[in-house]
Amino acid sequence: MAYAGDLTPQEAWDLLTSDERALLVDVRTEGEWLQIGVPDASEAGDRAAFVEWLTPAGPNPAFLDQLALAGLEPGDGRPVVFLCRSGVRSVAAAQAATAAGFGPAYNVLRGFEGDIGPDGQRGHWGWRAEGLPWRQA
Repeated sequence: MAYAGDLTPQEAWDLLTSDERALLVDVRTEGEWLQIGVPDASEAGDRAAFVEWLTPAGPNPAFLDQLALAGLEPGDGRPVVFLCRSGVRSVAAAQAATAAGFGPAYNVLRGFEGDIGPDGQRGHWGWRAEGLPWRQA
């Protein structure tokens, strides 16, 4: 099922800071949150949730239940912005959320740290590289 669309990191931040109903959901793993850092949503009313799309054992079977625990309800029309490392898992999360009635659901292009750059490293693109708020978990 199609999700609402893709947003650049700046567009995602603009939505979060302009719509008090919007929620950012970081779908990376706990290890990524701890090692790489997380978006800092304090300037957006702390409207961020951390729900793994994948766990060490595979797909997170409680993903949709955990979205509900984060305050989302199917059919409530609350914008939800999904973020992962590079913008791949967040597409799958946005599709699953949309199919379950959450959203409109959006994907953040290039994610938190983007694809691997020409130097073999990540971090050239995405949320952090665009200078959006983030912190160590």
